[in-house]
Order: sequence, then structure tokens, then C-alpha cells
Amino acid sequence: MKINLKSGIDQLVFGMKQNDVTAVFGKPDKNYKDEDDNVIFVYNKHKMRLTFYEEEELKLGYIVASGADLDLFGFKLLGRNIKDVKKDLETKQITKFTQEEFDTFENYFNDENWFILQTEFNEIVKFEIGAIINGKDEFDWKFTSKK
Repeated sequence: MKINLKSGIDQLVFGMKQNDVTAVFGKPDKNYKDEDDNVIFVYNKHKMRLTFYEEEELKLGYIVASGADLDLFGFKLLGRNIKDVKKDLETKQITKFTQEEFDTFENYFNDENWFILQTEFNEIVKFEIGAIINGKDEFDWKFTSKK
């Protein structure tokens, strides 16, 4: 699945509502609310967890994915060494990462594109991407309804 920086993954676009997502991916395998009353959809087949923000009219605002088919600029991510992926991303001018460690995991956060590469034992195990917040401190929703 192709990662579209600042927009989403594959056909999932930040700003979609739940019915827009189910029209593309079907009914989620799991559906629940988190502690902030955000709605979470889980798709086992795609190895994705989608968050619809309660405070933003339940728009899709965050995606956590761990599918082996994730692709960024034609580069596979999952299962690869973080150093190799960072070298690949440098060719696309993505060079700034804030690194955070906890237990055996490390997160590499790119603020400009609002994504995280999570590693364990130097190998990427998870990718997270969120909707961009613009200069007015508001979400920059990319989805436009076809209604």
C-alpha cells in the first residue's frame, strides 16, 4: 500500500468519515472508542488501526500500519534496518528525525510530514502517520466529499 505523505495511505485520505472508509475497506474487524472518545477501526487484513477524532467531527486523522506491503516512494519499510531506510529517504530530502527510545523500541519521528518509523532491534516494525496541522493550528484535511 502506497503511503501518501501528508494525505494518508492508499485510498485512505485524512478527513474521511467512517462511512467513506467502509466504502473503500468494508466493515472493520474491530470498532471501539478510546479514552478520548475517538472512534478506532481495526482492519486485520491490512494490519491497520485508524483513528477518527471525536473533536473533529469524527474525521480520519491518524493511521497506524504494520503491513509488509507498505511503500514510501517505492521503498519498502517493514522488516528493514532503520539505517537503510533513512538512507533511502535522504534521496527524497527527508532527513530530520527526532529519536525517542522506550524499552526495546525506538521511534523516529519526522515532524515535517508527521510520521513515525517505529523500530525494534533496529528493524522497522510499525509506521504511523497523522494529519498535518497547518499554520493556523488547524488540521489540513485532504479529503473532499463527493456529495
